[in-house]
Amino acid sequence: MTTRFFTNAGDNTLLNKFKGVFENNRDIVFFDALVGFLRASGYFSLRPFLTHVPNVRILVGINVDTIISDYHKQGLLFHPDSARAVEEFRKALRDDIQDARYSREVEEGIVRFVEDVISKKLEIRAHPSKRLHAKIYIFRPASYNEHKSGVVITGSSNLTDAGLGTKEIQRNYEFNVLLNSFEDVRFATNEFESLWEEGVSILPKDVSAVKEHSYLRSDLTPFELYIKFLTEYFGSAVEFDPNAITDLPQGYLRLSYQIDAVKLGYELLQKHNGFFLADVVGLGKTVIATLIAKKFFFQNDFPNHRSHTLIIVPPALKESWKQTIETFRLDNVEIITNGSLHKVSHPGKYDLVIVDEAHKFRNDTAESYDQLQRICKAPTRHRLADGALAKKKVILVSATPLNNRPADIRNLIFLFQDGKDSTLEIGNLQRFFASRIKEYDTAMRNPDTAAARGEVKRIYGLIRTKVFSYLTIRRTRTDLLEHEAYRADLDEQGIVFPKVGKPGKILYRLEPELERLYDRTFEVLKKDLTYNRYRAIGFLKPDKKRKYQSADRISAQLANIMKTLLVKRLDSSFHAFRESLLRFKNATGAMLGMFESGTIYIAPNLDVSSYILEGREDELIALIAEKQGSDPTIEICLPADFEDGYLAGLQADHALLDTLSKQWVKVKDDPKFEEFLAYLKTELLDRKINHGGRVVVFSEAKDTTDDLKRQLAANGYDKVLCIDSGSRAEKMPAVRANFDANLPHDQQANDYNILISTEVLAEGVNLHRANVVVNYDTPWNSTRLMQRIGRVNRIGSTAPRIHVYNFFPTAKVDNDIELHKKALMKLQAFHSALGEDSQIYSEDEEFGTFGLFDREVEEERDERLSYLMELRKYKADNPEKFRRIRNLPLRARTGRKIDEHPGKTATFIRNQRRDAFYLVGPDAELEELSFVETAVLYKAAVDEASLPLHDLHHEHVNLALSDFADKLQAEAVQHKVVDSTQGPNERKALSYLEGFMKLPFVSEPEKKRIRAAKHAVKMARFAQLQRGINDLARSQKKVPVTAVALLEKLMEILDRYPLANEFDESEQPEMLVKATGPLRPEIILSESFSS
Repeated sequence: MTTRFFTNAGDNTLLNKFKGVFENNRDIVFFDALVGFLRASGYFSLRPFLTHVPNVRILVGINVDTIISDYHKQGLLFHPDSARAVEEFRKALRDDIQDARYSREVEEGIVRFVEDVISKKLEIRAHPSKRLHAKIYIFRPASYNEHKSGVVITGSSNLTDAGLGTKEIQRNYEFNVLLNSFEDVRFATNEFESLWEEGVSILPKDVSAVKEHSYLRSDLTPFELYIKFLTEYFGSAVEFDPNAITDLPQGYLRLSYQIDAVKLGYELLQKHNGFFLADVVGLGKTVIATLIAKKFFFQNDFPNHRSHTLIIVPPALKESWKQTIETFRLDNVEIITNGSLHKVSHPGKYDLVIVDEAHKFRNDTAESYDQLQRICKAPTRHRLADGALAKKKVILVSATPLNNRPADIRNLIFLFQDGKDSTLEIGNLQRFFASRIKEYDTAMRNPDTAAARGEVKRIYGLIRTKVFSYLTIRRTRTDLLEHEAYRADLDEQGIVFPKVGKPGKILYRLEPELERLYDRTFEVLKKDLTYNRYRAIGFLKPDKKRKYQSADRISAQLANIMKTLLVKRLDSSFHAFRESLLRFKNATGAMLGMFESGTIYIAPNLDVSSYILEGREDELIALIAEKQGSDPTIEICLPADFEDGYLAGLQADHALLDTLSKQWVKVKDDPKFEEFLAYLKTELLDRKINHGGRVVVFSEAKDTTDDLKRQLAANGYDKVLCIDSGSRAEKMPAVRANFDANLPHDQQANDYNILISTEVLAEGVNLHRANVVVNYDTPWNSTRLMQRIGRVNRIGSTAPRIHVYNFFPTAKVDNDIELHKKALMKLQAFHSALGEDSQIYSEDEEFGTFGLFDREVEEERDERLSYLMELRKYKADNPEKFRRIRNLPLRARTGRKIDEHPGKTATFIRNQRRDAFYLVGPDAELEELSFVETAVLYKAAVDEASLPLHDLHHEHVNLALSDFADKLQAEAVQHKVVDSTQGPNERKALSYLEGFMKLPFVSEPEKKRIRAAKHAVKMARFAQLQRGINDLARSQKKVPVTAVALLEKLMEILDRYPLANEFDESEQPEMLVKATGPLRPEIILSESFSS
């Protein structure tokens, strides 16, 4: 039995019903439609059937509820509002056009819709007072009567793609009925006529105006599209607000680049819960961070909630931070040093954490990193409107967040991002960095230095493009000086940034006999010494060795550390090398003495050698007895507990060290100091280059700095100040008085003109009354290298140029140890990832600057900052044009002539997490571009004419859209099968935790903690959580204990971490798919090129 009812299932769609009615009733001349929604984008599907229908009327409902609500808010009674009805229709039409499927046929349908209204083939009215929810479609012939009744369809379907059923994937479930009795058609017609008379006419000009203000307009020029591109990319960054900082303390300058940084920094806190403040040293990061903290204090639900800030600093910087906080009057602040993290008992108290010199926490295996991560990941006490606790915000302050490995950046990012659930486009950062780390390790093993350097540059460029640039504020001095607005501001404030010239080489040469000893020494250090003194646990027999996890690896690392130390000391000074050599010989002798006595003490946490050498064995034995109960690393051994070869290696090492010590004691010459002294007399203090008459000398070794001061004094230099960690606190007032240019003139002194320091002054100190830096020994760590120069290259410097000098021995050093290569590699890694703007290690070092908005490795300057400044200038010079272009709708497009890219289309696509730029070619090849590459394509002259879009335009845009959406979907479902994305250690931890869930005596609160821990492991939230769980599992195998005792140990581990107790695993059974609604990509604009 047939039915008059139909749905949109299969071919039984409303569109096919229309087709059947029109094709089988050729005499229909009236088509009336009463609908709640009209989609012009769906009109193209209906239009072919209306070709021979002269009278088409559509009555549309509007959102009357909104109008009534507006009247009531004003205390007015509702009356039908014709003008408001027309405006509501126009708004709905605008939205429809903007959201329509991006295709040529849809657009042609919309254009035909507008043309039909203009020609009056199609009449549209909007009902001003009734919310029309009914859908009625009436088909009537010219001779409409009871014998020729026509048809009426009514039900749930609107005139939209989904309602008509034009696309399978877009179909709604609809329920409609077709009626063809005369009484039914007449009743429907009468109702329609009554409502039609009440309707407000939509005039051709209303519809035409909507089209002309939509993306379908055809008069957009390439230059206007270029400006629109910049406004969409930079967003609110174009709005420079000079009043963003209104209450600077007296003596502080209002600098434009700092104002921009405060605004952007606050936005990054809101979007990503943290960011890197990585301006190069000397640009005032402490002030910027303090201003952001103050803005956050007043913006974070003040006064209902008074935010607390925790500032974590190296001990040397605590006092300067305290002064800055007091000066800027920032409330509710606590400042602690790096070593006091364990004292933070209530991390939830803090809303914002600022970590200065954050690169010190780059090692995720360190206890301090674990402590800091737990502080940063602990939710705050501030409850949001939805009842959830606010996430903590984190500012990582460091000019050098990278040291030398991709893992360094990863670990710092994981202080405020979860490894597998980030706020970035790349949700699984753990997987992304794992690939980069593997590539980096491969590159570092490449003997081809040039090739390795290029690969390192590529790796860090990828990290910066995909991840780091979205989380970082960084400008170099070059960035600030190259842009007119910033430069003018600096000039007005009288701020000078000295230029850092190429490093000067100070070569010291070894006499033949000394060179032979030097060469022989390197052979011994590299090949002959076993370093067995530091490999004791690696030589233990199995029953003793199993106590120490990774004993062989730790032994090898300790031996390598000692070898590296000796090489560095030889590079630093002969005096430092002699002292280190003697200490190593004595430590080896002490171990031999324990073998002779028959008792060997292994206590990694105690300085055993000092007790033995000083004849304090009784004290050592008593201390070991006291510590054995609490320190599991202590072991008392017999000679028989060691493998064969250990004692022989110790004896051979001691003999070699004794010989070397005697040979080096005889060396009285110091060619390095002699060369330094010659440079002091002829160049380093020459007023032609040294305007302040001051020199800062750095060395890693205290033995070297002490010896330098002694030798300088012996040569008549008595105005020398020598600083190390032991004397820093006492001598800092003298350092400030003699070397800090920011100190008021009446507090400055001239007691010293040479400052010699270990690394203790390489961070957070102003030394910019000097403009000459001497690296007495090679600063093998590139981070330290950058920091040293930053001491004299700071805001307030008055010298026009900074001079850097590096000492080099003969070329033998390069050939023998390849440490030069390693330092170059580290420095290139830093340059490529963050863009230092000074050539500070060697003349052939590659360098480039990448600043606040830059993402491209190969750019020497921050191109994005240039485009921002161009946009700001255009806005200032053309405010009305700028406003008009900014208000252009999304999907703006145009065609233009570019001979280099004929038949291609450049498309800008965005979702909430990222921007994407595509260039699609005639053969459907896709290339994802950077912002800068896209800006180069879009850049156009003001008077350049537009061309029609080429035939492949829509196909190209949709290819780009599909590629973007596919990548989003792939990212969204990456967690679908949890086990497939877990590493072996994570799987072990999850499996171990799952085992506890099956124990009958585990309480429900404990199960909730375990479930929360499982979720944290899956999200890679805490670096050391899974390690602690797996360590517990391993300990169980070594020493069997009861299940209850294991549970107690597990709870001790879990209680250390801020796990979400309210987490309900049943709500997210397998983390199947991330929410993709907010991530839906949209077309921002596009441009097609013809030749």
